[in-house]
Amino acid sequence: MNARLMQVIQGPVVSEKSTMAGEIGQYVFRVLPDASKDEIKAAVEQLFEVRVENVRTLNQQGKQKRFGRLFGRRNHWKKAYVSLAEGESIDMGEGDQV
Repeated sequence: MNARLMQVIQGPVVSEKSTMAGEIGQYVFRVLPDASKDEIKAAVEQLFEVRVENVRTLNQQGKQKRFGRLFGRRNHWKKAYVSLAEGESIDMGEGDQV
């Protein structure tokens, strides 16, 4: 296993929009800022043992936050929308929660 591929995917993005995308076979992941689409595709195929059809990426700008009179900014990050082949799916830990 390539060590770089194990670090490309930092985790899933859990939001209302990503949940709706999961219903149509798209999954959203937080990835390294310098990761290419080919690296993301290879990492998802290796980690989850699925066939990836398409990868779309987006650079998410960090939100500006205010702390009293001081202004700060959260870090920029990159996310990837991964479309799987027909009939493929990833179990994202959904199920009975206690």
